[in-house]
Amino acid sequence: MLTLSNRNQFIIGTILVMLVVATRGQHIATLQSLPGASWAMFFLAGVYLRPRWVLPGLLALTWILDFAAYTWGGASGFCITPAYVFLLPAYSALWFAGRWYAGQYCFEWRTLLPLSIAMLAGGVVCKLFSSGGFYFFSGRFTDPTFIEFGARLVKFFPLHFQPLVFYVSCAALIHLLFSLASSSTRNRNVTTGE
Repeated sequence: MLTLSNRNQFIIGTILVMLVVATRGQHIATLQSLPGASWAMFFLAGVYLRPRWVLPGLLALTWILDFAAYTWGGASGFCITPAYVFLLPAYSALWFAGRWYAGQYCFEWRTLLPLSIAMLAGGVVCKLFSSGGFYFFSGRFTDPTFIEFGARLVKFFPLHFQPLVFYVSCAALIHLLFSLASSSTRNRNVTTGE
C-alpha cells in the first residue's frame, strides 16, 4: 500500500491542481502547450492523496475551470449540455482506479502490471461515461447509434488515453527517482550510524 506523509500529499496535490489549471481545455499537444491533464490528475490523486474529500474537491475544481472558461474566457459552450453530468462518474472512475492501484503498489518491477491495468480500466470507463454520455444525451447528435458510438470510441480513445499515459509515466519516473534518493539516504545513514 502506498502511503505518504501529509506534507508530501499536500505538495503532490498542489502540483496536480496547478497542472490541471495550466492545461484544462488543451486536448492536443502542440509546441506551445501540453495536452490536458485532467484524466491524469484524477488518477494520480487516487494513487497519492488519501483524504476522501479530494475527489469532490477536484470535481468542483474542474467544474469551476470550465464555468470560467465558458463564462469569461470566451470558450465555446458546445460541451455544456445535460450530458456534462456524466463527467462525475467518468472522472470518479479514474480516481477509483488510482485508489485500487495504490493498494496494489510495491516498489518492484511487478508493480507495472497493476498500474497498466488500473490506467486502462480507469481510462476505458472514463471514456465510456464521458463520450457515451455526450454522444447519447447531449442532443448534439441526431439519431445516435451504438455502432457509430463504437466507431467514434475506437477513433478517439487513443487521443485521450495518450496524455494519461504520458503524465502517469512522468509521475512514475519522478516517484522512482525520489524513492531511490530516499532509499540511498536511509542506507547511507544506517552505514554511518546516524
